[in-house]
Amino acid sequence: MSVLVKPLVTEKVSALNEKGKYGFVVDINANKIQIKAEVEKTYGVNVESINTMKYLGKQKSRYTKSRILTGRKPSFKKAIVTVAEGEVIDFYSEI
Repeated sequence: MSVLVKPLVTEKVSALNEKGKYGFVVDINANKIQIKAEVEKTYGVNVESINTMKYLGKQKSRYTKSRILTGRKPSFKKAIVTVAEGEVIDFYSEI
């Protein structure tokens, strides 16, 4: 299984793209060394640094006729990858 789950394309991360920082949702058990190797292999860029964050899944509830169903969205890990100056990652060229 791949370490990179999907790229993050949000307003906040898109603003960071101009500074050479890109966001990815990664496997919850992946470490920074594995993430760096996967990004360099997949996108052909030089990675300078990686910041990772673990998020607990949000609690959700749904009201039905008989009762209230509660559950939790899955937890995930996010990585902000800084690439070398002058290099870019184009997510849209792979579509």
